[in-house]
Amino acid sequence: MLYSLAKFLMITYMSVVFGFKVTGQENVPEAGPVIIVANHASAFDPIALGCACPRQISFMAKAELFDNPVSAALLRGLHAFPVRRGRVDREAYRQSMDILKAGGVLGMFPEGTRSATGELQEAHPGAARFAIQTGTPVLPAAIVGTIAKHRKGMKRFREPLVRVVFGKPIWPKAAGPGRAVREETEKLAGEIMQIISELMITA
Repeated sequence: MLYSLAKFLMITYMSVVFGFKVTGQENVPEAGPVIIVANHASAFDPIALGCACPRQISFMAKAELFDNPVSAALLRGLHAFPVRRGRVDREAYRQSMDILKAGGVLGMFPEGTRSATGELQEAHPGAARFAIQTGTPVLPAAIVGTIAKHRKGMKRFREPLVRVVFGKPIWPKAAGPGRAVREETEKLAGEIMQIISELMITA
């Protein structure tokens, strides 16, 4: 209920204030588990991605955002869950796996933190590792126009400023134990970021 209401309000807000354009929605699987990965330059990115996706997304969010009981309740109502960065978070891992096993959509930002310049940073292996371990397809997406400095001086009726484009799903290859898993994970992580980079240009 809260997710649907928030999505409606934010789509209306972005469409009126910034202009909002989504392309590639046909690439989002209609059912079944999927990991949506995107670039991350603004705190506004999860909102834009959630509004663009026709399915409900469960996002990982840094644990510090859940320290306040009010914001924690709001985030959980929006189907976000905490992850402690810089360490192995077994609870976040379990929740991620539960979402995928239930056929849901897991939203991740492989860079791990926001890019101050908007330029892509090196990817962490988490999304690629989840995909390989579960056989879940990865759906790359690019988000453009959410950095505040890019919105300055915007005039109405121009090309929509906030744009989201979905690429085609990437199906992970099965990998053997040990080194083969690490190599395949690194390869997939690199492929994901390369596609996101290309999507950012065409968005």
